[in-house]
Amino acid sequence: MNLLPHRQMSHLLKTWRMWQMGMEAAPWPVSGFYCRKFTTSNSLEPDPIEIHKRKLLLWFSHLPQEEKQFGGFFSPETMHVDPLILETDAEERAGLLCSPFQTQTHCNRSVTVEQLFQHTDTWSDGRGLNVLIYGAVGTGKSTVVRKLVLDWCAGTTLSHFQLLIPFSCEDLSQLSKVTSLRDLVSRKYLHLKKHPLLSGEGKQAKDVLFLFNGMEKMQLDFRIGASELCSDPNEGLPPSVVVVNLLRKYLLPEASILITTRLSALDCIPQKYVTRYAQIRGFNDPSRQRAYFTSRLLKQSDTAHNQEAQDLVELLYLNLQRESQLAAACFLPSYCWLTCATLHFLRFTNTKAPIRTLTGIYTSFLRLNFGGEVLGTGAGTNMPIQEHQSSLMLYVVRTVGKLAFEGVTYKRTSFSEAELEQWIGGKTKTDEELHQLAMFHTDVLDFFLAPSIESGKSISQDLRENNEKQYVFAVPAMQEYLAALYVVLGENKSALEKLTKKVSVAIGQASEDVNALVNIFSKLIPLRIFAVFNLLKLFPKLYEKISSLNKGSIARTMAAELFHTEDSYNEDVLDQVEQNLVGVHGPQQQQYSERQPFELYPIFMGGLLHYGNRVLLQQLGCNIQSTTVAQITRAIRKYLVRELNKPQPPEELMDLLVLLYEFQNPRLTAEVVTSIRAIRLTNIRMTSLKCFILSSVLSCTPASYYLEELDLSSCLLNNDTLQMLCPAFRHTYNLNLQFNTLGPESCSLLRDLLLDPRSVIRSLKLCDNPLMESGVQILVEALPENQSLTNLSLMHTGLGDEGVLDLAKRLQQHRRLQELNVAYNNIGDDAALLLVDACREHPSIQTVHLYLNPLSKVAKQSLYARGVPRSHSGQRVKVLASVTEGTDLSENWRPILNVIRENSSSWDQQHVIQQLKVFLEDLEWGRQQQQSLWKRLHFRRVEKGVRKILKMYRNNLPPSKK
Repeated sequence: MNLLPHRQMSHLLKTWRMWQMGMEAAPWPVSGFYCRKFTTSNSLEPDPIEIHKRKLLLWFSHLPQEEKQFGGFFSPETMHVDPLILETDAEERAGLLCSPFQTQTHCNRSVTVEQLFQHTDTWSDGRGLNVLIYGAVGTGKSTVVRKLVLDWCAGTTLSHFQLLIPFSCEDLSQLSKVTSLRDLVSRKYLHLKKHPLLSGEGKQAKDVLFLFNGMEKMQLDFRIGASELCSDPNEGLPPSVVVVNLLRKYLLPEASILITTRLSALDCIPQKYVTRYAQIRGFNDPSRQRAYFTSRLLKQSDTAHNQEAQDLVELLYLNLQRESQLAAACFLPSYCWLTCATLHFLRFTNTKAPIRTLTGIYTSFLRLNFGGEVLGTGAGTNMPIQEHQSSLMLYVVRTVGKLAFEGVTYKRTSFSEAELEQWIGGKTKTDEELHQLAMFHTDVLDFFLAPSIESGKSISQDLRENNEKQYVFAVPAMQEYLAALYVVLGENKSALEKLTKKVSVAIGQASEDVNALVNIFSKLIPLRIFAVFNLLKLFPKLYEKISSLNKGSIARTMAAELFHTEDSYNEDVLDQVEQNLVGVHGPQQQQYSERQPFELYPIFMGGLLHYGNRVLLQQLGCNIQSTTVAQITRAIRKYLVRELNKPQPPEELMDLLVLLYEFQNPRLTAEVVTSIRAIRLTNIRMTSLKCFILSSVLSCTPASYYLEELDLSSCLLNNDTLQMLCPAFRHTYNLNLQFNTLGPESCSLLRDLLLDPRSVIRSLKLCDNPLMESGVQILVEALPENQSLTNLSLMHTGLGDEGVLDLAKRLQQHRRLQELNVAYNNIGDDAALLLVDACREHPSIQTVHLYLNPLSKVAKQSLYARGVPRSHSGQRVKVLASVTEGTDLSENWRPILNVIRENSSSWDQQHVIQQLKVFLEDLEWGRQQQQSLWKRLHFRRVEKGVRKILKMYRNNLPPSKK
């Protein structure tokens, strides 16, 4: 009875062992039972291709650091706009040295990457396609590759390929050991190590697409003697030989290959190994550019700035439609990115976003386009690739940067073809230098320089008469950036400094040997020879002296360029940058100087000294030494402080704040700003960026530092920008916020500011802001606890009777106020009388402004009478209700008329005209009461001034200066 369960158990155990053996050893099942078990287990294993897609999706969805500066709104799916791709034939490839800005395109030959992999009759059946896509720097090759990989992972393109294997040619060029194709794949994609599609058996490789991005970074040699033939994917060979055999269709001939490369490397692959050629032409029409701007600025902006972003896109599109220089530059998608990054920085900066600078944006722009880019010297392929390639960015600085520096030095923005040949490669001698120059002209030169569309003022009359073609920098600010980089890198050294540097380096390398020799032979050699050794030891110090003088010259240049007298009436530098991008709409500001202003040049020089920018430039092969930074920083502090001792216009002062912000050096900023006693930025358009800059700069100062005055009148401030400025307000005694657009919601911020124990504000001017009664009621809540305010100006703020009554109730709770201005607030007789009564009982109030309010003559007389204190211990309150005080002229008639004159363009003309007529009636009545001829003449003179202002209001004329 016990045998049956035992037999069943033995049978199950035997079955389990056989199933395990089938799983571990048998490639195919030997029975239906095992087949079912094997199939069930295999279905649980992850598919390597699905793993591959998930990993590619993760890797290629990763945005570079430069994209994160936009606030995290962007993703590759939403921000991509397809550039124009044209299939080319042999005739067109023979004339490749054309500018990417050319607009002649053949619409019927525009293709997509997927269409390029459709089989043609000219290619052998059963063999994969080799497609080569080429384009100049900045046309969008890497972006196309990224989008292609993401779309393949999503199954929306090239779905007939089961496996897509992308490679970076820059990574492959760094490999020195031999490796097989399968090891090369598994080195980067371990999950594909034993995938059957790469085994080379049968025609499985027809479902594989290899992608090699940046083929110009590899040295491919298709000669049989240099690259042996190989058809085994498991045989170890140098990576370049593996790629050559793939292109020859000797290795995995059924596989297809997509290659991207620069123009200059197009002939590195023989034509017989390429099925199709296609050129990326960037954005060939404004509609593509507008789509890009919309995806960057409009779709990705938050709701609060949606309308502003929409208006910005419209302004950009209008500028593009005018065939401006910006439209020519934006044929390259890279410059579309730079435009969007700059405008996002200028318009949408907030306190929550990461710290960004204009210099940082341009440095990031160059790193995106030239990171890892090298310039070959034409050396033989038997040399390691690292030994015959140099930094492309450094070559740009030494050629295009030199041209930019000469343009800034001589105030020029356009250059002839002859000048380009002179400054870029004019002194080349060796074959290697000529080869580098040819590659540079083909791949890079058009990236920075474009044919001039409009004849600028800086073009000489001789050039216009000769009709010589002119070239300008694609973006004006790029000229100033490259010129600044050229100087900071020390490429503009004098002949003496270059000589002393070479000698100093040579002597410095042997300095230890020199010291040893001197110590040994000092007792044996003659004195005169011993003096020569000492001279050699002192030579490096001579170089250091000359070098320090050069750094001082750089600092002087920065200060001189920043504070040009003839540039004082230009718009501030940030507004100039914005106008260069979106254009000037409406009447243009009068230019006071025919010189081309280069005010970004010193600002970029300061920004390049920041550590973050120096790290990025070091990745591009451009090293700025720390000793250089320290020497320039010490020198610039002295020159900036000296210039700030002179009165500076608001625009120049704003430029200084931008310079200090770009420095990102708190210690230097504190040393310079503490020498400033007042910051007056009247009429500066204070955007969110400028407000952030002002707050950031003042936050570097010590807590004990206070400005005598911070004037932000007529700066278009609103509640959002006011909130960004609140930290800066804690560093001032007198705060002027007149003529802005601060509403009732802003009063909560101002109330909190006055309640802040760190606040030391003595004077607060809020004239001509629509605070209204509700806003003032919130503001006066701070009066009981505030201990610093002595002057409060609420003229023309919509106060009304209710607001005045609430203010009168709060006055007794604040014991330090000395002057109160509530003029032009539609205050009636009763409210005015109650306010003056409250001021009369106040221990410190001396003056109350009530003019331009609809007060009766009886009320005015009563106000003057009530200004006298009730007791002998009290003080007299001066009430300014008109240009007269009873039968006498007011001592303050001149300030009253000046205020009315200065606000003629913003105040309600009918109301002011009515009040001026009341002034004339008061003057006439007072003049009739005078017995003295001298006093009557004085009344006549004031009456003449009132009539002049009245005429100005009636004729709507601009205020006259006095």
